Amino acid sequence: MSKNHTSKIELQVELDENRVPEKLFWTAQDGGITNEEAKAVLLSVWDSKAQETLRIDLWTKDMPVDEMKVFFHQTLVAMSDTFNRATQDEKMTATMKDFCDYFAEKLELKK
Repeated sequence: MSKNHTSKIELQVELDENRVPEKLFWTAQDGGITNEEAKAVLLSVWDSKAQETLRIDLWTKDMPVDEMKVFFHQTLVAMSDTFNRATQDEKMTATMKDFCDYFAEKLELKK
């Protein structure tokens, strides 16, 4: 009988006196990441019992708005790819990719 492997991902948030994130760090040792600094984190967890998504959306107060726009665009593209892998729904994936292109165009992110 094989023993299951456990993988741990950790987030550390340094807050100012008003509980606004000043610094974010993450560790995912299986991925070779140890206490790396980040400017933003979007985490979604599916609660099957309640049939709802629980979220942690954090960004540091020095996260530049232009970087936030790129972060959101890249996250939307990644979500489209994940949606496709999870559902094999090619038609909706294409629609999502079209929205990602529209999003990038409206925010002038395209090079």
